[in-house]
Amino acid sequence: MGNYSGQQKKDRFEDSLKGKDIPALTLDNKWYHLLGKVGFEDIRSGEKKLNDLLKRQGKINNETREIKKVKRRLMDEIVSLMDDQQGGSGEASTKIEENKRLLKECNDKLDAYEDEMIELPRMIDKVNKELLCITMEHCYETMQENTDDIDELEDWIRNVRIELKKNLIRKQEKEAKNHEIYKYMHDIFGADVVDLFDMRYNPADKHPRTAEELAAEKKDNEKKEG
Repeated sequence: MGNYSGQQKKDRFEDSLKGKDIPALTLDNKWYHLLGKVGFEDIRSGEKKLNDLLKRQGKINNETREIKKVKRRLMDEIVSLMDDQQGGSGEASTKIEENKRLLKECNDKLDAYEDEMIELPRMIDKVNKELLCITMEHCYETMQENTDDIDELEDWIRNVRIELKKNLIRKQEKEAKNHEIYKYMHDIFGADVVDLFDMRYNPADKHPRTAEELAAEKKDNEKKEG
């Protein structure tokens, strides 16, 4: 996006959403899973506002259907009472006037709902896109933080690998040197002497034994074998 301020980026992003039909985020379970991955709370007010608008829209749709059912019933009653009214029935005339009054209330209510239903989709779309912008901002902020951490970890891993290779080479060199020393010791001093020192300097033995102790142990072992 270039070197834009946070508000400029937001404005450009909102401009790019104009004319696009974005499904309501709070009706998508994946959006809630995304919130758990990103982990932020300041989006809750926008979430509540959008849900309230969606509930209002749902309520108006349901009440509109019910009002239309009442209207049909009232009109059917008026039609059925017209013959009685023409026959001079005062009760029928009273009922028809009452139904007309109720019909006017239904029509007034439907007119009010119609005006609200014109505005509600625009409000829902506006709040939904604001929520989308906030969600995107938080997602990219979180991903940027993760990327920074990944870069640091990659540097650490690279350095550790280099150090590991160096230490492996040192280890191999020391193992090779030990092997050469041991070979020369065998050639110069003989197997018996080397074996004696092998026993004395066994790394698993915390208390190295003296030559006399080793000789006595060897003599005992020979007696047992003999």
